[in-house]
Amino acid sequence: MVMCPGCGSTEVATVSQARSGKGAMRDDLFGRLAPGPDKTGDGWLHFLEGMVLTGIGIALAYTGVQQDKPLYMGGGALLALVCFLGTFVVVRDDRREKAAAEAGIPRAERLWRPAHYCYGCTSVFCPGGTPWQGLLTPEQFKKLVWTEAGYADQLVVGDKAKDAEIPAGVLPARN
Repeated sequence: MVMCPGCGSTEVATVSQARSGKGAMRDDLFGRLAPGPDKTGDGWLHFLEGMVLTGIGIALAYTGVQQDKPLYMGGGALLALVCFLGTFVVVRDDRREKAAAEAGIPRAERLWRPAHYCYGCTSVFCPGGTPWQGLLTPEQFKKLVWTEAGYADQLVVGDKAKDAEIPAGVLPARN
């Protein structure tokens, strides 16, 4: 029987269970206790969007040629070029973020899987203090996991975990 070291409550669940358990929607536990970024192949969608925008630029340039309108021709060509190059930059960044997320999964799982969430004091802890110790808010916990996994830079603006401070001594000293 797992008991919260902070408030002594036995009303606890693993973070995996808490993300979809009681009050998860109300307290946004799914996002606040996320083990990592959800990178599920946005690259293809961004590629398609970019190619559609590139096609619009090409169509605009073609219209300029057909109707002898240099502004349409120049603007369309410039739009097509910017969209084409921008698409590859965005897709490359998507690919890098996805690779970083995949590489960090084992490190994130090591800290995330044994963690428990206390419904009484809304804190996260590891029974027995391993692999990390102490009580953390969900935001501190998310920042800890994401930082150790190597993708804290993917925390978005507005996510409270981005500004959370992790207390000293949470991770035992490594030999």
